[in-house]
Amino acid sequence: MSVTAETELYEPVKAFLEAQGYAVKAEIHRCDLVATRGGEPPVIVELKKRFTLDLVLQGVDRLALTDLVYLAVPQPGRRVVGPSPLDADVKKLCRRLGLGLLAVDPGLAEGHRVTVLLDPVPYAPRKDKKRTARLLGEHARRVGDPNRGGSTRVPIVTAYRQDALRCARLLRGGPLTVAALRAAGAPKDVAALLQRNVYGWFERVARGTYALTPAGLVGLDAFAHALAEA
Repeated sequence: MSVTAETELYEPVKAFLEAQGYAVKAEIHRCDLVATRGGEPPVIVELKKRFTLDLVLQGVDRLALTDLVYLAVPQPGRRVVGPSPLDADVKKLCRRLGLGLLAVDPGLAEGHRVTVLLDPVPYAPRKDKKRTARLLGEHARRVGDPNRGGSTRVPIVTAYRQDALRCARLLRGGPLTVAALRAAGAPKDVAALLQRNVYGWFERVARGTYALTPAGLVGLDAFAHALAEA
């Protein structure tokens, strides 16, 4: 069922909370819905036709009033526009901010219209030590700063690509052995880099000897801006 106004979400959410013993009232101090139960902290629900940044900002603002803030949006259909409340990234964002998340389907039978996707709880993410180590390792290995922050649809010059560029530059004059490449300044793991040949820039012409392919020549030209850094 298509929802055309936020008000269509109000009655299902109100009924859902009233069934749990809450007293529910609408539009109190700019909050779409406020529910109270005894001496417990109030529950605030903000309603929107879809998940938007404005809805998130409203929820964050309401956290100054109570820790129990929910964002309520329609249950997404097959042709959902924009972020879906079922998306893992949407849930992760709400979890990090300490916001609850409700999916509402006014077309279902009473008692089944509201699905709690997340309850608001303080978020204390565990740091991923392996990802942090990879992040710092890449930062340390990368020579200079060959990329521009915010770039899209362009290949990123990683530390690995810089190593490949150094090898390609050395091979531009003709085939070399792995030992000769190391002696000329190639990275210590040059043998593995040449064997993996991720970019198709190298070819083995004899045992332990490699040459540059036509793709390697193209790569050298395409990343000429990065060679000064490498």
